[in-house]
Amino acid sequence: MLKNIISGIKAYFGAFTLISKLKLWKYFAIPMLISFITAIIIFGSAYGLSDNIGGFIAKIWIWDWGKETFSSISNFIGGLIIVAIGLILFKHIIMALSAPFMSPVSEKIEAHFTGNPLHSHRDTTFMQQLLRGIKINGRNLVMELLLTIPILLLKFIPVVNIFSTILLFAVQAYYAGFGNMDYTLERHYQYKESLQFVRKHRGLAIGNGIVFILFLLVPVVGVILVLPLSVTAASTLTVEKLNVSKV
Repeated sequence: MLKNIISGIKAYFGAFTLISKLKLWKYFAIPMLISFITAIIIFGSAYGLSDNIGGFIAKIWIWDWGKETFSSISNFIGGLIIVAIGLILFKHIIMALSAPFMSPVSEKIEAHFTGNPLHSHRDTTFMQQLLRGIKINGRNLVMELLLTIPILLLKFIPVVNIFSTILLFAVQAYYAGFGNMDYTLERHYQYKESLQFVRKHRGLAIGNGIVFILFLLVPVVGVILVLPLSVTAASTLTVEKLNVSKV
């Protein structure tokens, strides 16, 4: 697992060079615009809601003693909830809507590494790619929310809340990497087969997703570049694993 996580992270090192070499930047224009607009809408709304959620949580504490401390903790947790859910919504929305634009990128990367001509695998239309992206990311969105909510509740437990932060980050990373890998998998596998493939290589998904999430912490530039670099890195790794599994 750890070895695969490291491999997922290291794949980013050559991503920028590969994009330039294969002249892929033009394919990222619309996805980068989608990322920028979605980020403004989601994180702008999240900023305004954080205090409201913190105040709602603070009402749980009905006693006067310790109320100020609990209110401070509630505001922090409220902000964390907003950030976590905001990141979840952001990544699944942009990955779903960008699917038709990322699939050709993934295909060109695969052709580069394998020598196989374009469309040598299952050929899908723009609409099929979009629907596949919505289906995969819709499923992942529900699963991630179901896992995230109980993890966030652990924030109220001292000591345990330290480990819950790590667990929350790992869950976020896994589903981000999952979406990036599926741009390649959709040409090779049906829906259920793709789920099995990513579960088998969950370390690669987590490694790819770790850098994805960290990119989002970089103002403006991170939001714009996150898809080009993460999809390129994920496609490189996924193609490699697909070829190994077929040998």
